[in-house]
Amino acid sequence: MSELVPQLPLALRAPPEERLSRYVDAPLGLPDALRALAAGASASGVYLHGAHATGKTHLLLATCAEAEDAGLRAAYLALRGLRGRVRAAAEGLDAADLLALDDLDAIAGSREDEIALFDLHNRLRDAGRGLLYAAADAPDALGLGLPDLRSRLAQCARWALPVLDDAGRAELLRQRAAARGLDFEDAALEWLLRRASRDLGNLTAIFDRLDRASLAAQRRLTVPFLRQVLEADPG
Repeated sequence: MSELVPQLPLALRAPPEERLSRYVDAPLGLPDALRALAAGASASGVYLHGAHATGKTHLLLATCAEAEDAGLRAAYLALRGLRGRVRAAAEGLDAADLLALDDLDAIAGSREDEIALFDLHNRLRDAGRGLLYAAADAPDALGLGLPDLRSRLAQCARWALPVLDDAGRAELLRQRAAARGLDFEDAALEWLLRRASRDLGNLTAIFDRLDRASLAAQRRLTVPFLRQVLEADPG
């Protein structure tokens, strides 16, 4: 497979933090639906949609990890950056028991890509494979030009993902800190949330920087330490 294709192939290994149990404030019933899909026990595809940084990629990778843990073959493909190349990028993915396709909105309006995705969807559904999609909007709001593709996607079980509030963002960071064995003082957590962007991608990137700095300095995550790290390199 070309090195330009942002794909985790069969027998992928998702990051250990990307697990269904670590997704904060999941809509009621969604984790069970994704576990059923990962186990091959669901005949319906699943379609996730939500704003930027609502955890769509987390859920796709977590579901793939569940499938791998169950002994099934999973594959993840991000469509962002693949406009005009979906058919080539999808080559070989028919072998997956579960296929997770991210960033569908990136190829909306490209007829060639939409036909390639429609063909791939049909092949996997006919073979009884699991399909998991993620996009910014619901199928009828994506701007897809191929009616048959809109129809196939609309047949999936659809879930809207919420934007985390401050309490959810705090719980996300607490979970990440606990998973890495970090001592994150409550005062430091509150200090960070007051100053950091609400964007989860930015927030988790800052946390990763703090994690590395804490490990290098052998320091706890306290307000003075956070101020020292972030003011020295605001990023």
